Amino acid sequence: MRANLDPIIHAPKRLMAMAILANTEHASFQFLKDQLGLTDSDLSKQMAALESAGYVTITKKGRGPGSVTTFAMTKTGSRAYTAHREALHALLGSHPAGTSSG
Repeated sequence: MRANLDPIIHAPKRLMAMAILANTEHASFQFLKDQLGLTDSDLSKQMAALESAGYVTITKKGRGPGSVTTFAMTKTGSRAYTAHREALHALLGSHPAGTSSG
């Protein structure tokens, strides 16, 4: 069995970000940074990859120290995240813990 895992979402940091965004309308840069324990540059890199795939939108308001960046999951991102979760469930459900396939 070959699961249809999405390589963009499958990276742990991006998977965690998508899990958070799946449960909220939008999240601020600072909130995601704190929740995921990432540096500014790492979070920017991860979110840029998700944006390039069309999975999230990035909105920036203001400039300088008072600026606010927020992220929201797109409909495409929601469908991809749901499909990825289903693929994970199918993969993990096919081999109960402690058993091997061969």
